[in-house]
Amino acid sequence: MKNQNILVVRNDKLGDFLLAWPAFAMLKRSLPLSRITALVPEYTSELAQACPYIDNVIIDVGKNSSKAEKKKMLSKIRQQHFDSVIAFFSDRYNATLLWRAKIPYRLAPATKIIQFLYNYRLSQRRSKSEKPEFVYNLDLVRYFLKTNNIEAIEPKLPYFQFENDILKLQRTKLIQQLKLSTERKWCFIHSGTGGSAKNLTLQQYAQLAKALMSYFDYQIILTAGKGECENALKLQRLINDERVIIYDKNDGLVDFAKSIACCDLFIAGSTGPLHLAASLNKPVIGFYPSKRSACALRWQPINETTKQLLISADHKNPEETQMSQIDITVVIERAIPFIKSLNL
Repeated sequence: MKNQNILVVRNDKLGDFLLAWPAFAMLKRSLPLSRITALVPEYTSELAQACPYIDNVIIDVGKNSSKAEKKKMLSKIRQQHFDSVIAFFSDRYNATLLWRAKIPYRLAPATKIIQFLYNYRLSQRRSKSEKPEFVYNLDLVRYFLKTNNIEAIEPKLPYFQFENDILKLQRTKLIQQLKLSTERKWCFIHSGTGGSAKNLTLQQYAQLAKALMSYFDYQIILTAGKGECENALKLQRLINDERVIIYDKNDGLVDFAKSIACCDLFIAGSTGPLHLAASLNKPVIGFYPSKRSACALRWQPINETTKQLLISADHKNPEETQMSQIDITVVIERAIPFIKSLNL
């Protein structure tokens, strides 16, 4: 059992993948001689390869790929002769794929009808959002270890980090590329949505950024992913301050992670970049809708709780569109003591 060959599956979005890192860490710490392979989409594959708890990566071609592509991927999975698979995310596509892969031990949350294709299931009722997503993931690993008579060893923060020499080089690179101040603290603000998460309006972010610069004399770096540059430009114009810089070009997710590791504070909605910052144990301010399936409790970041300020829309208006109802004046009143407590 100690040298088990394990497949872990988290082939959905970036934030979901990062919220599985504590579970990956527990699995690796509890079974240090095991070989852990992750099935992930192309989008997160570079980050998966950099994950210290993952030994190998298989890229998922996706449910919309051709039969030939799916057959080739299935063959690749079978060739690995996995002893076990833990599906942290399961739908019909994943359940069918893993059943066809003929992996002896197949574990997933018991949440959908298709669960019968797994021979091990843990009832979690994630839709109730009674726990953070990363805790649900940890519970799944605890169940796996228990059924294999292995003692669970708790993971430790941070879940992702870079050597100081690497960060020194990255900081120099950012200073030269973006003409950043070496005297001011760096506050990254990500106003994009990643196509799924709800976020503040640009006007709200502009009001917040102006207040933070007046209190703390920050250098504001507006991060932008693919298709988000125009949004960042609009925000830059709204803030209208020479200390605001747009950062929309990087050399991939790992390079972006190195840049985030150089910042002093990261601000965003509940998006992949927020969770990437948290995996590096950076201080974060995150914004959440009040809808139960998207609330702050369910999608809590994985950094130290003392390093997170999570702000939700009015619970009396539980629609996803109510992010605009968040009062930035109240946010500022909460953010200032939070930032001061971290000496930022």
